[in-house]
Amino acid sequence: MLKRVFFKYFLAAFLIFSLASCSKFRKIEKSEDWRVKYDAALNYYENKDYYRAGALFDQILPIVRGLPEGEKVQFYFAYTQYYEKYYLLAAHHFKVFYQTYARSEFAQEAQFMHAYSLYANSPVYNLDQTSSIEAVIAMQNFLNKYPDSKFREDASKVIDEIQEKLEKKGYENAKQYYKLERHKAAVVAFETFKNDFPDSKFNEEIAFLKFMAQYSLAGKSILSKQLERYRQANEYYLEFIDQYPDSEYIREAEKKYNDSLERVTELAKK
Repeated sequence: MLKRVFFKYFLAAFLIFSLASCSKFRKIEKSEDWRVKYDAALNYYENKDYYRAGALFDQILPIVRGLPEGEKVQFYFAYTQYYEKYYLLAAHHFKVFYQTYARSEFAQEAQFMHAYSLYANSPVYNLDQTSSIEAVIAMQNFLNKYPDSKFREDASKVIDEIQEKLEKKGYENAKQYYKLERHKAAVVAFETFKNDFPDSKFNEEIAFLKFMAQYSLAGKSILSKQLERYRQANEYYLEFIDQYPDSEYIREAEKKYNDSLERVTELAKK
């Protein structure tokens, strides 16, 4: 019973405080004095009320542009968008900052945060990775410009993580062609993956599947194309065992290779 009474009083107090706070914010919003909004926005920002801070910064941004306060407003406004998880907007405003205030002490941080915001917007690996690619490019540009930055370690981690995500995406896409028995497209995709990610942990499996895809492609081809395609499959097999002589896939690949050799012999006679 006591807990219920306490909760009701707490809820009532909270509602009164919220209404008072909201009323105060509305008065500030309607003020014609930009300095009132500026001081209030800084206060909201310091108290981590990024929604209200951002709303006020947004209002005065066109007014203070060119004034000494303009630099801080642009920089903090970009951060409010980041903290509110509007990552693409944050990336845009951080970019505007470091392009506008190139000599600012915050220019380096803004360029890093531009790239980091793009990274924060990067989706899971199986979705479109446009933002991930943009983030890698932006982060690499940052490292090229500031190789000794205090953000260097974080920037390198971001690049590594995104590269891993893009690698996983390429691997799954290539395998999907194979699973759908689109063998010609699979061979091309496996080759592209190997070129894009020469040090990938998936390359052993990719080399094996490229041979298997070519072998299956040859078997389903019209007679006039089978000889050439089986020969190509045999070349892929030899590349595979040359690179991975102790592979777990050797036994399965060898069976297909022996069959492929027999087919080549038969087709060559014809």
